[in-house]
Amino acid sequence: MEQRKISRAVISRLPRYYRYLGDLLEAGVERISSSDLSKKMHVTASQIRQDLNNFGGFGQQGYGYNVKYLYTEIGKILGLDRSHNFIIIGAGNLGQALANYASFERSGFILKSLFDVNPRLEGVTIRGIPVRMVDELKDFLKNNDIEIAALTLPKSKAIEVADILVDNGVKGIWNFAHTDLSLPKDVVVENVHLSDTLMKLSYNLCQQDKE
Repeated sequence: MEQRKISRAVISRLPRYYRYLGDLLEAGVERISSSDLSKKMHVTASQIRQDLNNFGGFGQQGYGYNVKYLYTEIGKILGLDRSHNFIIIGAGNLGQALANYASFERSGFILKSLFDVNPRLEGVTIRGIPVRMVDELKDFLKNNDIEIAALTLPKSKAIEVADILVDNGVKGIWNFAHTDLSLPKDVVVENVHLSDTLMKLSYNLCQQDKE
């Protein structure tokens, strides 16, 4: 279908729609109205209809949404109808926690390897997935179709490693390093700053105290 430019706010809500619809599917729900979906998501029914209309609607007035169909279509919009090979750079606590998150595979994200500079981690396997040394990274990228890399390493190394990834065809970077990356426009970067999230939580708690 022909799509106009979609706002980041709409895109940021799509994974939530997908997650909630998945829960409804598991519960055996076949149809749901925008009103009922809004109660679960804490988004207005009008907002839900506006969001989905960006992609063609999917619902019928007085009939609601077919849960399985909507779940499948949003999955296609998110690119979850195909697999994405990814790697993790940094096999410390955070990197290992990500590697142990088995739900990635259920969503089509296939972890192929982890990389680290610590020789004590060489050959260690996490859910059967090996940890390799960073000096093997270039050759690994040349011989494997890696689309996404998660960076869970110190910021002093993040820029250097990100350049290697980009030079070897990686198009998506999930950046947990405590620095924002500035990369070519054709590379999609999702910067995740855990401390920023805590600061936002702290701010909201302070606002509640003032009420």
